Amino acid sequence: MSLDAPADTASTRSIVTGGRAPRRSVLAGARGDRVASWLFLAPFLLAFALFLVWPILHGILLSFTDQSLTGAGGGFVGFANYAEALSDGHMWRSLGNTVWFTILSTVPLVALALVMALLVDRGLPGQWLWRLSFFMPYLLASTVISQIWVWIFNPQIGAANAVLEFFGMEPLAWLQDPGVNMFAIVIATVWWTVGFNFLLYLAALQNIPQHQYEAAAIDGAGAWRQLGSITLPQLGPTTMLVVLLQVLASLKLFDQAYQMLGGVSSDTTRSIVQHIYEAGFVGYRFGYSAAISYVFFVLIVIVGAAQTVLANRRRKERR
Repeated sequence: MSLDAPADTASTRSIVTGGRAPRRSVLAGARGDRVASWLFLAPFLLAFALFLVWPILHGILLSFTDQSLTGAGGGFVGFANYAEALSDGHMWRSLGNTVWFTILSTVPLVALALVMALLVDRGLPGQWLWRLSFFMPYLLASTVISQIWVWIFNPQIGAANAVLEFFGMEPLAWLQDPGVNMFAIVIATVWWTVGFNFLLYLAALQNIPQHQYEAAAIDGAGAWRQLGSITLPQLGPTTMLVVLLQVLASLKLFDQAYQMLGGVSSDTTRSIVQHIYEAGFVGYRFGYSAAISYVFFVLIVIVGAAQTVLANRRRKERR
């Protein structure tokens, strides 16, 4: 009888608890899982706080001071930096240059990427070579791209003027003429970054079901009809994504413009990011530079939110 008691006791406990572990052990296991998950997250959270949260908070605090790069100042000035930024003609001019560059670059970067993806997706001979050549410039650093195009736009020996002369046109001072240098920067940027948008479009094209084209062909739809009725509507979400990413990227214009022009400021090419850089590292006004950067940050958030709202509205209308 005594030997069977433990078995009976265990059986009785199992019947009482429904075959489940006691509540205390369940809670202890859940608590251990939470502790383990926080331990795994700790390195990321620490890096996130040190390199993102703290710089943002520090920059906001800095924008309310007259801190200088030399270490002078640092006193609280309230909203004086923001008031000066909003009344600064140079800031608005540089912001206008940035918007102009965004308009000039976004349209060809979206349209060319779509055309390139369509050509490769439709069975262009040597697809691997075209994919490599279209995407390769995007892998290069901005300094390399800038030097390549500085040589191409050289007024004496550059390939750009050689092409113009071949067609009987007058040579241009691409990077020296204020009326042309912004277009030169746009050309270089399009050549450099169009490969990323090309890959996004190509991936979207390859996800369109092939049976839709087969059914359209059976109904007598030609290539152009299929493009307008099947391909472009299916690419709508991708196009909205490409436009959003491209606008945000173009608004951050700095590297190629600064390097191609040798760091020389120009009223026709100075971007808002370059204006922020010059205010902080040339004018030594860290507080004012931080204020401009947060004004620009708010504008970017507004643009991104507006594009997202429009995209969601169009998606609902299609449903």
